[in-house]
Amino acid sequence: MPSDASTGRWSSLDRPPLNAAVLERALVGDGGLWSSVEVVAATGSTNTDLAARAGGLPEGAVLVAEEQTAGRGRLDRSWVAPARSGLFFSVLLKPGDSVPQERWGWLTLLAGVAAATGVSRAAGVDTALKWPNDLLVTVEGEERKTGGILAERVSDGVVLGIGLNVTLTEDELPVPEAGSLILAKAAVTDREPLLKAVLRSLEHWYGEWRAAGGDPAASGLQEAYAADCVTLGRHVRADLPGGRTLTGTAEAVDADGRLVVRTAEDRHETVGAGDVVHLRSVR
Repeated sequence: MPSDASTGRWSSLDRPPLNAAVLERALVGDGGLWSSVEVVAATGSTNTDLAARAGGLPEGAVLVAEEQTAGRGRLDRSWVAPARSGLFFSVLLKPGDSVPQERWGWLTLLAGVAAATGVSRAAGVDTALKWPNDLLVTVEGEERKTGGILAERVSDGVVLGIGLNVTLTEDELPVPEAGSLILAKAAVTDREPLLKAVLRSLEHWYGEWRAAGGDPAASGLQEAYAADCVTLGRHVRADLPGGRTLTGTAEAVDADGRLVVRTAEDRHETVGAGDVVHLRSVR
């Protein structure tokens, strides 16, 4: 999509720029998780940029872009939107020895819970999760994807990228199945309180998870994810790596963050990677 970033910071009064100084004052402080907040006008991908610099940054660095020109989602799908129409940011987390690395995979699901909770509270709109990392809102009675999460391992930590469509109109949506907060009739579409709410929620859940040694049950994360996940109870099709397809009813998210699917043969299989499509609800 063409960018309007070059036409000036206030080229769209409906989409004002973020104020890095205000965000820093609100989020960065002694004893907190966030160590810095940087806002750039445009970049290819905040995940790529932050991952490249991760070795020289402390935990809690936040990089926000007003526009991404080469944003990525799962399965290398592109994530492109008009300047200042959404939130496009990445954070650097370094759990260290406090959490076994085999539990770091829960960070994607943790970010989903944090984003859904923060958006619901700040925007006044119901936000749900589609396993493993899509954020859904309801637009005219239809579930639509309005956000996504991408986690990338770096040398000593994980970079979490979050993208959220905020003020995209129907004409601006990348695909008809996409949505945005404004289309879901959110009470708030000001990006600064939305970003602060998501980051504060992320700080809370990360703290709980880390204090529990990454145990998803002891931290409450597994229960919270299941409560927000509308994939559970659905008849689903999972398109798995290697071209295999699995269909059945999604019944649970296990201790490793995998989706447990009961097939028509009453066999339980776990899905750890791939693409899941909601077919119908059986709840």
